[in-house]
Amino acid sequence: MHAKLVTGAMLIAMSALLQPASAAPDWQTIAKTLGKSGAETPDGVYRVGLPRTDLKVSLDGISLKPGFALGGWIAFEPMGNQTMVMGDIVLTQDEVNPVMKKLEEGGIEITAVHNHLLRAEPMTLYMHVFGQGDPVTLATAVHSGLALTKTPMENAASGASQSQASTQQIEFDTAAVDRAIGYKGKANGGVYQFSIPRAEPVKENGMDVPAALGTAIAINFQSTDGDKAAITGDFVLIAKEVNPVIKAIEDNGIEITALHSHMLDEQPRLFFMHFWANDDAQKLAKGLRAALDKVAVKKS
Repeated sequence: MHAKLVTGAMLIAMSALLQPASAAPDWQTIAKTLGKSGAETPDGVYRVGLPRTDLKVSLDGISLKPGFALGGWIAFEPMGNQTMVMGDIVLTQDEVNPVMKKLEEGGIEITAVHNHLLRAEPMTLYMHVFGQGDPVTLATAVHSGLALTKTPMENAASGASQSQASTQQIEFDTAAVDRAIGYKGKANGGVYQFSIPRAEPVKENGMDVPAALGTAIAINFQSTDGDKAAITGDFVLIAKEVNPVIKAIEDNGIEITALHSHMLDEQPRLFFMHFWANDDAQKLAKGLRAALDKVAVKKS
């Protein structure tokens, strides 16, 4: 009899697993609740950009574009009847603790607070968040936290003219940079960006965490003078890759500015290494390629 009961329980569990997946949340409702719209990615994640266009931040005399180092975001991933939310919110020092308290009151977990850059003025901090549950409830909580900041919530203008203007602000040879890095970048708001996924899947609470939720290596170039560019971003690494990447980056004249975690329960355990340099764009691209050779990334 006991064996039959166990078998019956197993059949019930298997039946539940075979039920059709729930439909994606109503993203328009999420956008209205959050106060800003985003876009659905090919892997079904709804991602909302939160660039701090209100801030004027400089580093080593270079005025940083929002998409270069001030590009916060929040993203929602359907998971059955619930939704998982992750994000990276850019904050000024005086915004950190009020926002943290408000998010926690709404059931949003804080998974990291740290710097990404050194010597930037004014200093910006980055708060990583996680939540799981009803998507509208999560969006309401995030909205309440963002309301305590000066993060602009207007949707950016779109169109061919904006895209053309963004491309014209990039002076260095992007094709040569693509060849050196071994991946194709994309112009966005005067910044040339790369998103390079790791080879193996990343999971949090048993759910896949796709690149749109912050698990891809991010590399940003911003023109500074002719063929020169500033670079920043973060390498996403497992433990054994950390020090080989540090050596490769430092050997190529690139500064390490932070090394830390972004999540709490991810598998495999990940470390995020942020960097900075301002030099010849192709030279820096070759240095970044030397670091990428030490990392298990998806082939281009």
